[in-house]
Amino acid sequence: MIRHPVSLAGILLALFATAGTALVAVTNNLTADKIAANEREALLQSLTALVPAETIDNDIVTDTRVVSDKQLLGGDQTLVYLGRKQGKPVAAVFTSMVPNGYSGPIKLLVAVKVDGTLGGVRVVSHKETPGLGDKVEENRSDWIFSFEGKSLTNPDLSGWKVKKDGGEFDQFTGATITPRAIVNGVKNTLLYYQKQGKTLFQKPDEAAKDE
Repeated sequence: MIRHPVSLAGILLALFATAGTALVAVTNNLTADKIAANEREALLQSLTALVPAETIDNDIVTDTRVVSDKQLLGGDQTLVYLGRKQGKPVAAVFTSMVPNGYSGPIKLLVAVKVDGTLGGVRVVSHKETPGLGDKVEENRSDWIFSFEGKSLTNPDLSGWKVKKDGGEFDQFTGATITPRAIVNGVKNTLLYYQKQGKTLFQKPDEAAKDE
């Protein structure tokens, strides 16, 4: 028999803590698979919005390469999703980063078809000014869709600027820095593809021989 109330309270508290920890662990185990499946589905939807599902037959979510070119792709390492059909290259989707947005880095998905034209561009995350720079989001304006079908020859390199700088891409009233940065980031991704696109779809050992 426990004669001291303080000791009894301590034991009960320890039992509740142990039970609570066990409950959290069990809940995490039960939901982890569902969370991972939901995240995978969300990623797949984002990728197939740029590379239509009917144009590929591989698992684009897991067919990836990690490349490194901070000057052109913005980050120390950049993940690239690869779309193929019957083993042949269809498109590469770059997780490019624009380091010089108005309020910080802007993360993009940039889809480049095998012929060097853009399948599309989406802004994944940013901290741009609400009502101004956030018009780069697909649900704020249709500006981001203006990249579809563009390439390094359409327009040529001199046209890869906002109109205020003499290029062909619109800027927003009161917000030039954000679209200017994204236009430059997309152009640089195309330049990377022009330089390294051939090796992206090769196996790593094959790519190493070409470098």
